[in-house]
Amino acid sequence: MVGHRFEKYITPDDDRTPFQKLLELFLEIMVHTSGDIEETFRWMKIVDEEHKITTPDYTLEDFRSDLEKNGYLSDTTKGKGQKLTGKAEQLIRKRSLDQIFGKLKKDSGGNHRSTKIGKGDDHTTDQRPYQYGDSLQQIDFQTSIKNAQIRGGIDHFNLKNEDLVVFENEHQSSMSTVLMIDISHSMILYGEDRITPAKKVAMALAELIRTKYPKDNLDVIVFGNDAWQIQVKDLPYLQVGPFHTNTVAGLELAMDLLRKRKAGNKQIFMITDGKPTCLKNADGTYYKNSNGQDPKVLRKTINLAAQCRKMKIPVTTFMIAQDPYLQEFVEKFTETNKGKAFYAGLEGLGNFIFSDYEQNKKRRS
Repeated sequence: MVGHRFEKYITPDDDRTPFQKLLELFLEIMVHTSGDIEETFRWMKIVDEEHKITTPDYTLEDFRSDLEKNGYLSDTTKGKGQKLTGKAEQLIRKRSLDQIFGKLKKDSGGNHRSTKIGKGDDHTTDQRPYQYGDSLQQIDFQTSIKNAQIRGGIDHFNLKNEDLVVFENEHQSSMSTVLMIDISHSMILYGEDRITPAKKVAMALAELIRTKYPKDNLDVIVFGNDAWQIQVKDLPYLQVGPFHTNTVAGLELAMDLLRKRKAGNKQIFMITDGKPTCLKNADGTYYKNSNGQDPKVLRKTINLAAQCRKMKIPVTTFMIAQDPYLQEFVEKFTETNKGKAFYAGLEGLGNFIFSDYEQNKKRRS
């Protein structure tokens, strides 16, 4: 009879320094507080009182002083006005990448492969007969010699053009992506924090592109009543406002940005949790309908989905909600654009976006 023997679990040694342990906590809370240093330290104090992280030999004040010495906080007077440095912002992005995508190694190639066959740099496993103009590097000599042996035998070996086969090559192409983040008030309604995961995904995607696909472009825009572009360094400080959802403004800005990009592949990722509820009128006023079922707003949004399709810009929508009436809108929008839609929970959002980014490599015609 097979049984199990249980032994006492011994907690593995944590060889991190007190500074490193507190730095992990600090970086996590900073994203939730949108870069408010004082609020971050207030939360750290509450966590510390409950879990006894610090010791008399290393206090939160010691940690704050070390943040300054290591170049993570500006060296202004402690208190209001102190800010994260660029070094700290980059560390937050890298941490988001590790959390969401795992520890990805830097790829010096930095290109997306297309499913179109042509004269590229990387061989595939697919083969075809040799054609005039193919390079010698493409020839599969092992298979070609085998073909000659089968045709003529060992005694009458004679390699001809008809025996030659070559490896197919893959085109290399760059990618331009616009990531749209909904910052309407509903992103924090009902006690559910949806904006923090969205920020983490944006930071992780930015760091992924910077390290693994340096030839690609990523623009980040946010949309509420209006839409505007933000820099990657601004993501930790992003906050939800008292806004409605002007998806039209977000799509129009995304299309404008992509028109300026020369990359062969272009795409839009949209993270949202609800239907469009707002338009901006020509006179600068806003047309709003909080019910989210307004035909005028929906019609203009669907029309933009069609325009993106004509521009060969697929839109992948990540709907952070499961409501059937929301899915109905997304399905219509996606069908019009011929894009994709994911009804993703907060937990798997990053993996969905990473997977889709990797798959959208083909050059569209």
